[in-house]
Amino acid sequence: MKRILFVILLLPLLSFSQEEKSKTSKAQFTVLGECEMCKDRIEKATFKIKGVKYSSWSVPKNKLSIIYNSNKVSLVDIKKQIAKVGHDTDEFKATREAYESLHHCCKYDRNKEI
Repeated sequence: MKRILFVILLLPLLSFSQEEKSKTSKAQFTVLGECEMCKDRIEKATFKIKGVKYSSWSVPKNKLSIIYNSNKVSLVDIKKQIAKVGHDTDEFKATREAYESLHHCCKYDRNKEI
């Protein structure tokens, strides 16, 4: 009887250990922008993506540091979302329309080497 009770209590623990664990990934890449308004826009765009845990863009360095769950979102999808809001990344350029919709102080040099 004790063994049966032990097995019954142990089964739920074994099933939890077999669940797929989330894979936390870290990345840092260039995102072009100019000011604090850009910082807010870039970080907001990334936080809207399911799976992004942390996002911080450095104004002077133009670097985005991000922590995300790679089982839920890819780095490519994150970069595409940033380009959609008007900011060029090392892999994706914003459309002309998205860039032109930025506030005048947010318009960065699009010819800058990334």
